[in-house]
Amino acid sequence: MAETSTHNPPSPPVFLLVATAPHAAGAGLQVAGLTVVERALRQLASRGQPSRVVVACDGTVALPRALPVGKAEIEVRAIAGGGAVAVAELEASLPGATLVPADVVRPGADGSGPGLRVVDEESRARAEDAVFAKLLDRGDLGLVARHINKPLSIRLTRAVLVHLPITPNQVTLAAAAIGLVGCALIASGGYGGVIAGFALAQAQSILDGCDGELARVRFQRSRMGEWLDTMVDDFLNVAITVSVGIGLGHGAWGGAGAALYSTYAAITYSELARLGLGGNPFQLKWWFAGGVSLSAAQSDSTAGPGGLLRHFIRRDTFVFGWLLLAVLDLRGVILAHAVLLSAGYAVAALGQLAWARRSGPPGRPQDGL
Repeated sequence: MAETSTHNPPSPPVFLLVATAPHAAGAGLQVAGLTVVERALRQLASRGQPSRVVVACDGTVALPRALPVGKAEIEVRAIAGGGAVAVAELEASLPGATLVPADVVRPGADGSGPGLRVVDEESRARAEDAVFAKLLDRGDLGLVARHINKPLSIRLTRAVLVHLPITPNQVTLAAAAIGLVGCALIASGGYGGVIAGFALAQAQSILDGCDGELARVRFQRSRMGEWLDTMVDDFLNVAITVSVGIGLGHGAWGGAGAALYSTYAAITYSELARLGLGGNPFQLKWWFAGGVSLSAAQSDSTAGPGGLLRHFIRRDTFVFGWLLLAVLDLRGVILAHAVLLSAGYAVAALGQLAWARRSGPPGRPQDGL
């Protein structure tokens, strides 16, 4: 008789968050707009996989009034006296549990890597520095984003936005309103108005980084926010192209560029939805990138013509370049570049459609991206 085997699904990981008197001094301090203990809870809840979080609390550390919602099952256990013995007994009842001190900040979004203990203002500032430094620890940033936009947006996010009751999606919409005002000024056709319009477009490009930064440091990333961010940027790209054409009296060319870019957007959105990848086009495995996602293909290095080209077709780079061309009163060059860029995007999307249909599923990004 043949042997049969059964495989039990692995148990979800268990975390023991210790929020007792020895941790009280640092757990209540704020790092990037969240108390250290709330940051730990949100980080555990946003892991993206089911888990169990047990909070050992003796009443000396103020927990958030509303526990974060995610895939983690969170329960609070009262510890009488808050002593080490009581904590050790609770830990012994949770075999394999990972101990998480409530006064430790782990800068990485997934909580991996060494933590930084917060006990006073000096250590709090160091932890916050590390959290915001992680925002630049990405290989998919364009040249302008890394060297101009991000240094400005991170300062704004850190100094202002994390302290306001505002959501990442609200930042996205506020930035979009600024971009639309810029489009109206560009369409006016006057030299001063065009420069002001492209300055507002550049301001929107900078603020466009703030929503993602806020979402990362507050653990508020969502599929809806991802889609909103992508669709706002694409809509503004179309609107700028149309506005330049109107301002120059070449509305037909502006319309052609808008139609080409809209073709790209429609195909890209369709592919993202078909594969269930969310709203970030960089997660698609693009045919021109050798069948890997642009999140994986693009790095800080500009080695090789392909890597350099990817930097210069990014939105952060061409919006900044259009501002410089506007200052030089080269609006015709801006329109020509916008139309050609839109054509390139449309060709890339049509090629992606043909390649995807030929190669079939899954077309998903590499693990960890």
